Amino acid sequence: MAIKPYNKKAQRAKRHRRIRKNLSGSSSRPRLTIYRSLTNIYAQLIDDDQRVTLASASSLKAAIEQAEGESRKQAQARFVGQSIAAAAQEKGIKTVIFDRSGFLYHGRVKALADAAREAGLEF
Repeated sequence: MAIKPYNKKAQRAKRHRRIRKNLSGSSSRPRLTIYRSLTNIYAQLIDDDQRVTLASASSLKAAIEQAEGESRKQAQARFVGQSIAAAAQEKGIKTVIFDRSGFLYHGRVKALADAAREAGLEF
């Protein structure tokens, strides 16, 4: 009997489907979804009722300053969290539903969420 190899991408996709089963954003409370690649991090506010992206932020071309004892990727996540919260407040959005997209809630995902909360988003 052969043992199936562990596939990280398939496991994340499975977690993402399980999470998305119960999450849906609306125009009054959009879904804050994230994607974390090896080098960058992305965030979007999505209205699932109308299937529209309301705002987005990423660390692609950002000049980011690191805090003392903080890694570059943590600083990127903090910057994207602050940026998406500012974009949400410009559109009059105060509360969101956080969708971690199957990523574990620690490290960069947690840094982004904490920065968004500190900047004024509620979830």
